[in-house]
Amino acid sequence: MTFRDLNLSKPLWNALDDAGYTKPTTIQAKAFSVIMSGRDVQGIAQTGTGKTIAYLLPSLKMWTFSKDRHPQILIIVPTRELVVQVVSQVEEIAKYTSAVVRGVYGGTNLKTQAAEIADGLDIIVGTPGRLLDLGYHGALNLKMIKKLVIDEVDEMLALGFRSQLEHLMDLLPERRQNLLFSATITEDVVALIDNYFNTPEKVEAAPSGSPLSNINQGLYRVPNFNTKVNLLELLLKSKPEMTKILLFVSTKALADELFEHIGRTYPDSTGVIHSNKDQNFRFNAVNKFQDGTFRILIATDIIARGLDIEDVSHVINFDMPDEPQNYVHRIGRTGRADKKGESISLVGDLDVDWLEEVQEFMKYEIPVLTLPEDLVISDVLTDAELPKVNMKNILGKLPKVKDDSGAFHEKKAKNKKINVKIRYRDKMHAKYGKPKSRGDKKKK
Repeated sequence: MTFRDLNLSKPLWNALDDAGYTKPTTIQAKAFSVIMSGRDVQGIAQTGTGKTIAYLLPSLKMWTFSKDRHPQILIIVPTRELVVQVVSQVEEIAKYTSAVVRGVYGGTNLKTQAAEIADGLDIIVGTPGRLLDLGYHGALNLKMIKKLVIDEVDEMLALGFRSQLEHLMDLLPERRQNLLFSATITEDVVALIDNYFNTPEKVEAAPSGSPLSNINQGLYRVPNFNTKVNLLELLLKSKPEMTKILLFVSTKALADELFEHIGRTYPDSTGVIHSNKDQNFRFNAVNKFQDGTFRILIATDIIARGLDIEDVSHVINFDMPDEPQNYVHRIGRTGRADKKGESISLVGDLDVDWLEEVQEFMKYEIPVLTLPEDLVISDVLTDAELPKVNMKNILGKLPKVKDDSGAFHEKKAKNKKINVKIRYRDKMHAKYGKPKSRGDKKKK
């Protein structure tokens, strides 16, 4: 099948030809007719299989020009990077139509985005929080929305956007088509579908959580952080085929720490990106990785969904994620568009439990690779790797000491003030030796 076999319009065919798209992926072919029927859709496909094009093509085919200035299509995504990339893809596919698209996300001026929306648009792409801000401020009217698309909904729920999503639903018209696409479907996602979707039809390119078959997976068993660093530097030195590497870690602190280590050896070809970096820094890091300036990009899981970068040769998991779904999203950054990809995981002693959860989730046992002979095994542990010793309190609970002394030293006698009322008569007696009066009248 080719895109010419789908019931598209000439402007869309021409745009696909310009972009070099010829054959639809499995999810694109399966989802097209179902979305065109007007039914709600629950799409499941691995990262890198073209989910964005899968919902864009039928949505743009069904879109009709309107003089109304309010949007007809709403696309919600979890990160600002994904907003930028979806907007770029909409502009690429809709280049020969009159559809106007805008992207909104936090970290930028709200008034500027409100002014762009006021100029009129047909498609809006945004993160939940910023969309809700614009809606509550009256800058964004969602009453004309005909299609709602929620991309990577499980990631949004994991990031705590449930409340924002539910409030956004309240701003939408009841009559609309709902499209949901993700690589994994969790219980929270099912609950959201039950509450807001109208008996959606499931379109599945592969079972939820299945890794792409064209990604070659492997793992190294290493004991600790410093040995992982040694192995990573050895792989970077000995494997020239590692041309574009996404290096995933679980925390922002670990990302910065690893950047310090790797940056010493590769200062001009290593970047780091996580949610504590400002917007321009994050975009510049992605752009430098995209154009080949950076050979290595260190990233956290929160960025795993927002990166759509071509020709990533290797994904390296410096540690295993605490959520097995994130492993699938991590390795899905390579092997995109039916190309071959490589995934390597560095599994330390603290990662074993997470590895078991990942393998159970995928129903696949990741092959163990042989460590290089010249690898230096370090016995130096980080603070996080040091064993925790819990000392038992053999003294028991100490009694409370009651301290009524007040000040920390005894006051001098002259400073000890005692409030005693002295009568005038007694004062005069003490002075003259006999009672004195104030001229009391004699009683008759």
